[in-house]
Amino acid sequence: MLSGWATRLAPCFSGLDKRYVTDIDLRARTSTGDPEGEIVATSEPPSSAELELQLERLRGWVELPIPAASAVKIGGERAYRLARRGVEVDMPVRRSRIDALDVITYSDGVARLDLRVSAGTYVRAIAAALGGHCRTLRRLEIGPFSVDEADPERVIPTEEAVGRAEAYRR
Repeated sequence: MLSGWATRLAPCFSGLDKRYVTDIDLRARTSTGDPEGEIVATSEPPSSAELELQLERLRGWVELPIPAASAVKIGGERAYRLARRGVEVDMPVRRSRIDALDVITYSDGVARLDLRVSAGTYVRAIAAALGGHCRTLRRLEIGPFSVDEADPERVIPTEEAVGRAEAYRR
């Protein structure tokens, strides 16, 4: 978290790789890619073996459509605003790198996944590619910074934070 004058340093950190844990409900796709959207399709969830095959195809460099409920601008307007008004838009694809996409648990059509992805990757797009939607999403890491380090009593000095981010990029 950046505050005050340090907010100008946000570009130093926003382009770093990310790590997430997500619960993906593989029984239904929603209009927003999360539980708040309307269910647009339902399906029988894949077997564990079928899920693993689907995940294998998503590892590495992939091109996935940006979710319609995203903040990407389409014709000068945020896509989520268009989606809320019911305007159908052909969403552009984004090239992303998925370094890790591992099953933690899989039960009753809900897969808990551990993901390591490049900056700009939409986890909701991965969920949609698997035929489901994100029920939960938690960011665990940004580059060399982990939620395990979070401590409200400790502030990382600016020079140290920028140095860690630069070393990570190398």
